Amino acid sequence: MSLYGALFSGVSGLSAQSQSMGIIADNITNVNTIGYKTTRAAFSTLVTASGTASKYSPGGVSANPGGLVDRQGLLQASTSATDLAITGKGFFVVNTDQVPTTTTGTYLYTRAGSFAADSNGYLKNTAGYFIQGYPYDAVGALPSNRSLASMETVNISDLTGTATPTSTLSISANLNSDTTPQAYTFGDMSAGTVTPDFERSVQIYDSKGGVRALTLGYVRNNALAANQWSVEIYANPSTDVTNPNGLLNIVGASQLTFNSDGTLNTAGTNLPATLSVTTWAAALGIANSSITMDYGTNAQADGLTQFSTPSSLISSETNGAVYGALTGVSVSSDGIVTALFDNGTRQDIYKLALALFPNVNGLESRSGNAYIGAIAAGDLTLQDAGSGGSGLINASNLEASTVDLAEEFSIMIQTQQAYSASARIITSADEMLDELIRLAR
Repeated sequence: MSLYGALFSGVSGLSAQSQSMGIIADNITNVNTIGYKTTRAAFSTLVTASGTASKYSPGGVSANPGGLVDRQGLLQASTSATDLAITGKGFFVVNTDQVPTTTTGTYLYTRAGSFAADSNGYLKNTAGYFIQGYPYDAVGALPSNRSLASMETVNISDLTGTATPTSTLSISANLNSDTTPQAYTFGDMSAGTVTPDFERSVQIYDSKGGVRALTLGYVRNNALAANQWSVEIYANPSTDVTNPNGLLNIVGASQLTFNSDGTLNTAGTNLPATLSVTTWAAALGIANSSITMDYGTNAQADGLTQFSTPSSLISSETNGAVYGALTGVSVSSDGIVTALFDNGTRQDIYKLALALFPNVNGLESRSGNAYIGAIAAGDLTLQDAGSGGSGLINASNLEASTVDLAEEFSIMIQTQQAYSASARIITSADEMLDELIRLAR
């Protein structure tokens, strides 16, 4: 009967509008929730099939919640380097367990990037979910198989400090072509029996981060051709290096040759391309190391030169650093987590990946402003930030809630009016039924 149908239709309206009001209430209460995505009530009609074309059977309405997960929230600046926001598509991969295994922990996906280190150095957000990333190995390589299984919880306290030994040394200097040649034999400069025509020291670092000095001495040897110089590279102090040839501190020696225009002739130069600092003092317990030398380009004035001007060191450049303590981390726009040390060195420790889904609005919500994969969302794809359609990561930023209070209050008024109207349907149908009952009196 249509009157009863009208009653049921009104009841369905009350139920649907009540659910809509609950959704609005959740939106408003999450107006300050980082990374929160607005939810909307999607109304659809309930149709009851009628027996004939001349009769109408009321059905009613239903309300289904639908998340607007694809909405981009505004970025808010933060003072924490581990507060992260995404501009564009993608989600941070998080896990419920601190150290997930194949049998424990659940992978979730979130835009709530308010991460901070716990007591063990693991990064987790305010909901208690731990962010996942690909770890760099000892040689700076990432896992070849990029999958959830190859991810680890990002930990920023495993590195207490680091020292970087010197591995490269480049020299740019001019040797005066007018220098008077003098008698010289191998080892005279390091032994101090011959004063070098030109001598300079450079600072290098050993494998423990200790500061060492290498001295480069140059002599215009009267036993060599006009455009040739004898060179010795020796440690200072001499006790830093021991060599089996009895010359305590020499780590490299030979001659260098210049072209007639004063540029370096690498073909005639017999200087070692690599210095084997074979034995730093054994008592110091320092590992062996080698230093790749760069004297300049053949026939170019970009390294060692021989011009008719006073001998001078133009520049020298070495890598390496003393021991440095961990001072913090930084996160690049492409998701590389880098450890920062107080000696100025940096070390990449993790690379964050972003999770993409064909239909993000099909993800299922979980507590803590996170989502879990669902059939309606499609298959998960892991992409580096800034590639494959994924967005960029912004450090020291947080993504604000997408809730618009003005919009929510407007919808609330509409919902309230619709609820009152549905209630009026019920009271009106009730009065009509009363009238029908009175006919029998």
